[in-house]
Amino acid sequence: MKIIHGLRNLKHRIKGSVVTIGVFDGVHIGHRKIIKKVVDRTRTLGLKSVVVTFDPHPLKILRPGTAEPLSLVSLQHRIRLIRALDVDYLLILKFTRMFSLLSPSNFVKDVLINRLGAKEIYVGENFYFGRNASGGAHILKKISQGFGCRVYTLKPVKISNRIVSSSLIRKLILRGILAEASRLLARPVSILGTVVEGSKLARLLGYPTANVNPHHEIIPPTGVYAVKINLDGRWLKGILNIGVRPTFYSSRDREPTIEVHIFDFTSRIYGKDIEIFFIKKIRDERRFKNAKELIAQIRRDERTARSVLR
Repeated sequence: MKIIHGLRNLKHRIKGSVVTIGVFDGVHIGHRKIIKKVVDRTRTLGLKSVVVTFDPHPLKILRPGTAEPLSLVSLQHRIRLIRALDVDYLLILKFTRMFSLLSPSNFVKDVLINRLGAKEIYVGENFYFGRNASGGAHILKKISQGFGCRVYTLKPVKISNRIVSSSLIRKLILRGILAEASRLLARPVSILGTVVEGSKLARLLGYPTANVNPHHEIIPPTGVYAVKINLDGRWLKGILNIGVRPTFYSSRDREPTIEVHIFDFTSRIYGKDIEIFFIKKIRDERRFKNAKELIAQIRRDERTARSVLR
């Protein structure tokens, strides 16, 4: 997949493409449906597949202070998830106040037709674009037809009588309802983060951990989880704790940390990006009387996690 940051980095006009447009926060099952349709059509027509997305989230520019503070996934994570869907081009447009003033007709002509060579465009029914979100899917269809480009709208995906949306998934994750969130994502809930130096306290307990700095993503509630880890394409298993380590520290005003103990693994991976998939919550975080009691519980947690991940 070729990643293009901004139109000025698109050196040559794409000669015929099928396009979809959206934020695609979380790349959930509804997003995957649209992107898969685009990829399938390009294979039928012999064209290129293009996903157009925006960064930052448009709501952070259009409604500052009212938008939900965190995205389901960071831009880096979104790129990784879209790449896995066999897309040819990912165009990332910087969303600014000035960009938001672009009229629907200019967006279609200057971006979709003149630069991307769009022959077909696929969007969701609730798609809006252009100045003051004045262009809906019907406007997109009307303008595009003038350039010989067809526009198709796809109905939202429903699961258990609920429309799948990024905002719904965000609420589920924050409430710890991860199994349902995973159903709507069509994959386990995951975070992408960078391994950073920690206090090495867990190493002293006999369970060395990788401390993870998430890339500005929604994270599940505090607790201990059985997890799978993707490190440079290598799949590993482990146990993860999100919390404030109350056995050793006062929880007052402490930001939760993310620590993962990777089973049967001794390599140094500081500075590496890892994707962590939450498979099952084992227990809530709690305070123990002393380190010995905590170590005994960690051993039990490890046995439980290994059993879950078999």
